[in-house]
Amino acid sequence: MTTEIKVPVLPESVADATIATWHVKAGDNVTRDQNLVDIETDKVVLEVVATEDGVITEITQDEGATVLGEQVIAVLSSNESSNESSNESSNKSSSESTSTDTAPVAEAVATTAKIIDIVVPVLPESVADATVATWHVAEGDSVSVDQNLVDIETDKVVLEVVAQDNGIVGKIIHGEGDTVLGAQKIGELSAGATAASASVAATEEASSGDEIASPSVRRLMTEKGLSASDVKGSGKGGRISKEDVEAALANKSASKTAPKAAAPASASAAQAVGERTQKRVPMTRLRKTIATRLLEAKNSTAMLTTFNEVNMKPIMDLRKQYKDLFEKTHDTRLGFMSFYVKAVVEALKRFPAVNASLDGDDIVYHNFFDISIAVSTPRGLVTPVLRDADQMSMAGVENGIRALAIKGRDGKLTIDEMTGGNFTITNGGVFGSLLSTPILNLPQAAILGMHKIQDRPMAVDGKVEILPMMYLALSYDHRLIDGKESVGFLVTIKELLEDPTRLLLDI
Repeated sequence: MTTEIKVPVLPESVADATIATWHVKAGDNVTRDQNLVDIETDKVVLEVVATEDGVITEITQDEGATVLGEQVIAVLSSNESSNESSNESSNKSSSESTSTDTAPVAEAVATTAKIIDIVVPVLPESVADATVATWHVAEGDSVSVDQNLVDIETDKVVLEVVAQDNGIVGKIIHGEGDTVLGAQKIGELSAGATAASASVAATEEASSGDEIASPSVRRLMTEKGLSASDVKGSGKGGRISKEDVEAALANKSASKTAPKAAAPASASAAQAVGERTQKRVPMTRLRKTIATRLLEAKNSTAMLTTFNEVNMKPIMDLRKQYKDLFEKTHDTRLGFMSFYVKAVVEALKRFPAVNASLDGDDIVYHNFFDISIAVSTPRGLVTPVLRDADQMSMAGVENGIRALAIKGRDGKLTIDEMTGGNFTITNGGVFGSLLSTPILNLPQAAILGMHKIQDRPMAVDGKVEILPMMYLALSYDHRLIDGKESVGFLVTIKELLEDPTRLLLDI
């Protein structure tokens, strides 16, 4: 039986690809999951692996050729038929002795159920690729159904891949840090496998030089001129990781460059260097996206910031009077954000241009009020959306923001919860910021920055009073919003916050 070797399905944003490197040639014997060829796009390098054991009978596209998604580039001939004929030609006594010797192995393998592929979830249309963030299991680990196996990080959210059945984790094809595509296979799960069968599989895997490292690690070893004997594997069954290869290279270079006679001097130099260490880590996909979007906002908009200040005493008195009753009635605490959101929604109704966005040469006015709330998470700053905030009660706003903050902290935010939004509120005051100039959250036209509430002496009716004051900062795109509208919008928020009853009376 022959199998066609095809180019993987390319993302919508990628038109074609190039054959980068063939690791085999026509006539070579290959094993299942062995890396055959590297396909290079303008974003990533894709590995095409053998789907079964066999022989490469034909290579139709050479290195450097331009290919399309799912195009046939080689033919793999399965060696099952030749194995069967060879077995039939062997004598019966040899066959019987072989079957007797391998009975324990066959029995152990028989206990292993079907192999389930661990694949990357289908990515949204706006996401071209993803990164393997964290494997929560190792090869040979027992897992239960719905257990989280691996986190896949995109430039917006973290996706969890769970076990589809009880079993044993088999081969992990793509390690942490690898770039993968939607629906791409990254590992295997032996559904229903026992510990005995997993042990047999691990032993057989360790005995093969090609199976003690993933395709990407084997390629790295080849590029660095290392063999499996040169690298000490730290993984299960002696499996080699990228860190093991880097350690072997470091040891190899150190042994070449450090003279034996200068050992004491080099030791003291290493100690001196150790006092001023550095740590270099790659940016996460989310951090790269944040950096790109912020730079784009600075460079592509006529951004301007206007300031005002608000007396927070009326709201603080209101909260002090009703917070216990509010929490008892609605089972949530009364915070400041619900006041901010309600004031912003009312101001957006009065100044539609602030709730609009630019699309080329067109102005898009939105007749709904989806408010993005800036949330700080361990992965970085995200802006999940509180949809239809105008239809929410104060308690609904508080519960909605709390749910989004918890999801952001746990990395559970979905693409839908992260996209959209007409206006953003960011509260740097929770971290102690007294004044700042927030950057626009494209394609939105404005963003409101809230800050620390701090007691300051203020002139009230000709007298000096100590009041809890807070600075407001509105950054806006001057191409769409004029100074009159921006100042009027900010003054409206100030007035609504200083007299919260206006929110109830709609005045």
